[in-house]
Parts: sequence; C-alpha cells; structure tokens
Amino acid sequence: MALVTFQVIEGLERGRIYWELPTPFTIGREDDNSIQLNDERVSRFHTKVQEDGDRLILTDLDSTNGTRVNGHPVQMRVLQIGDQVSIGRCLLVFGSPDEIKIDQRSSGRISKSDSASDADEYNHTEIGSSGSGLDLVDPATADPSDDLEDLFPNGPPEFPTELRPVQQAQLSDILAYVHDRIRFVLEEAQEATEEDNCRPMVVSRENWHRLLQLEMELAVYLRKAADPDA
Repeated sequence: MALVTFQVIEGLERGRIYWELPTPFTIGREDDNSIQLNDERVSRFHTKVQEDGDRLILTDLDSTNGTRVNGHPVQMRVLQIGDQVSIGRCLLVFGSPDEIKIDQRSSGRISKSDSASDADEYNHTEIGSSGSGLDLVDPATADPSDDLEDLFPNGPPEFPTELRPVQQAQLSDILAYVHDRIRFVLEEAQEATEEDNCRPMVVSRENWHRLLQLEMELAVYLRKAADPDA
C-alpha cells in the first residue's frame, strides 16, 4: 500500500500537510474524504487517488468544475512528485517537502539551450517545478553547471515569537502579500510538452516579471530588517 503526502498551498486549508495517507483515498468537500477542502467549487467527492502497480493514479470523479494537474484539465493522470493539483479554488502539491527536494536534485536543472528555445517558441519563461520549494530558473542565464547551495539546508527558519499584536499583523500582511504574488504564478503555470523527463513548467513573461518585482521588494525588506535606518 502506497503512502501519499499532499501539501495545500492555496485555499482555506493552505499551510496544511496531509502526511502519508494510505491509498486509495478521496479528496472533496464531505467529511468522509481523507482530504477535506472547504470550498463550494469542490464537489462532495471530487477526486480519487489510488495505486496501480508502482504508479499513483489521480482520477476526477465526474466533478462539477473538474480537476487540473499542472494547469491542464485531466480526467485521469499518473502523478509525479511536485505535481500541482487544482481543485476548485484550492491548490495542492503532490509530495512531501523532502520528496520534492530529492526529486529536484535528481532532475537537475533545465539546460540553457532548451530553455532558450522553449522561451522563443512560447514567448514564456520556464520555472523548475518543485512545489513548495520552487527553483526559479532564468533561461537567459541558466547554466547546467550552476549548483547553488541551499541557504537553509535544514529547512525554513523558525517563525518569530513574542511579537506584539501590531507586529503580528504587519508580519501577517507581508507574508500574505508574498503568498498572493507567488499564487498568481503557480495558478497560471502549465506543464510544457517534453519528450524527456525534464517536465518544465511554463509561465507568461508578465508573471515572470511579477516574480522579479517580488524578488526586488523582498531584497528591500531584507535590507530594512538588517539596517532599519538605511
């Protein structure tokens, strides 16, 4: 029996991780689902995940609004680590944080030549699909030999404690802003058709620039945090 982990990154349940669910199981709005999503656009029993041999199969259960995987509507799909599953207004990522990191390392980076040709063909920008640990790759500068060290190899830093109410509200606003900007990119991204196992995700240049703008804004926040008087 396969054990499956899903992370919820958008919706009322965002931030929750459903660890090692035994297959088969269903996702939907009712209490009897292993993953219950509180969203009126989610059907009572929306999607089923089951094991077939050594593969995991996601099947849409004739839901009203359908199911998308990596931006594409599907009736049935073989799941792979890092797949983004859209159900109603909810966005889930298949795999645990550790599974996604391992898959990211084994997949490697998209080659510079492939990225450049795909960007010309689609007038889009590719990003590595790694769920909650997105590995953004600029096709103009990507190099297969690049192997940046993880700034936080032991996981994300601890959430600050003993904050005053006003500080909690301010921090919550900043995190919600960052989350919302990234959500635009994740919801618009689609999996490109590739013959190999690279499986790049494609986003519009508009959303790529949205990410770059967010990166610059975060750089300003980091500078202010280190030197408030700067």
